[in-house]
Amino acid sequence: MKPEERTWGITPVPERLRTLSALDLTLLWGNLGVSLLVLVAAAFLVPALSLPEALAAILVGGLLGNLMLGLAGMIGADGRVPTMVLLRAPLGRRGSYLPTALNVAQCLGWAIFEIIIIAAAASALSEELLGFTGKELWTIVTGAIALGLALLGPVGFVRRFVRKFAVWVVLASLVYLTWWALAEADLGALWSAPAEGGSSFVLGVDLVIAITVSWTPLVADYTRFARGGHGAFAGTGGGYFLAGTWMFLLGVLLVLARGLSDPAEIPASVAAAGVASGLALLAVTVDETDEAFANVYSTAVSIQNLLPRVSQRLLIAVISALATVGALTIQLRNYETFLLLLGSFFVPLFGVLLADWLLSDGHYRSNDFFSGPAFRPALIVAWIAGFALYQWLHPLGPPWWTELVARAHPPSIAIGSSLPSFGLAFGLAALAILVSRERTASQPA
Repeated sequence: MKPEERTWGITPVPERLRTLSALDLTLLWGNLGVSLLVLVAAAFLVPALSLPEALAAILVGGLLGNLMLGLAGMIGADGRVPTMVLLRAPLGRRGSYLPTALNVAQCLGWAIFEIIIIAAAASALSEELLGFTGKELWTIVTGAIALGLALLGPVGFVRRFVRKFAVWVVLASLVYLTWWALAEADLGALWSAPAEGGSSFVLGVDLVIAITVSWTPLVADYTRFARGGHGAFAGTGGGYFLAGTWMFLLGVLLVLARGLSDPAEIPASVAAAGVASGLALLAVTVDETDEAFANVYSTAVSIQNLLPRVSQRLLIAVISALATVGALTIQLRNYETFLLLLGSFFVPLFGVLLADWLLSDGHYRSNDFFSGPAFRPALIVAWIAGFALYQWLHPLGPPWWTELVARAHPPSIAIGSSLPSFGLAFGLAALAILVSRERTASQPA
């Protein structure tokens, strides 16, 4: 592997380094889709929904969310720059700084979150299998692993970690865990059991979309190394759809068949089911390190949109250290809601990016990123309007924020927020672009 593949900065990736095939990207996004977070999120679908309703919500949400994710991957392969640099095209060079700051905060926060989750799961497993917890030790080990993987870069990560090790271990563990979830299940009874209420099919779809689309701020950081746009679309959307859908279905089965009611109970119940189940969960936990890798790497690349001359390797080392210290000192519940608030910015932002790319004939040029205007105010307004609609329909965030949004009298009927906010931002951005072109065309030469 060429050394420059590991630390390529924010300029367009040259053809000689665009080496990731559709299969490589399928494996990458398939591994990123195998997540304990997705597993426990499934507990919010059932038993509030019936099993048929939950399965339909997973499939519909997965198809819609991965269509967006695949398109984001295609745009990244076309532009050949990281996602935050891509946003210079619709928002302007300096206009991209706001989403960059939000993404740095989000990615660093999720890196801390992932290290906490991995260390907690590893601690529970080591207590069950070896008789000791060692949570602080597992936290430091996980941070060190995230550092090592991030220093490989996307190409090295796929070729050296995913292809040779992770994909086979994780596939075997998922097959076993699925068998374990089904072994004592009465599928006929589960299928016919009524929903307990508290949610709806639309909100279930929205949950699956939101979890999937949460990756759009990171996707181009990896697909810029893709050989072509079609492979990036198929590998990104297809890989995450297969793995994410499997994890959602597995989580639903664990909740219904094993009688779990709290999302946090899922990993612990698997760990307590015996050595084989514990080892299978351990394999999934080890694979969770790729989530930490992605967040550490993308934090560094995002910062380079602001500070392009700073060494990427130095940034990765500093971010890994900060994430590890954060995982050792921060109480997860204190800031998880804040991360959800940050995430709601990026669904409408993708709507703005997609509208601008499509109206640029589906192709960005280097000048769009490095010689464009400092700001594009109309598209920034479209983005903020989409965010405002998202929060109005489904307030997310700390209590002070949700109480503030409640003063705007959100609708009492839950209709989901991802698709409406995406649609509004996309429509406003497209309208602004077309009006601007019409004005430019009508001006005398």
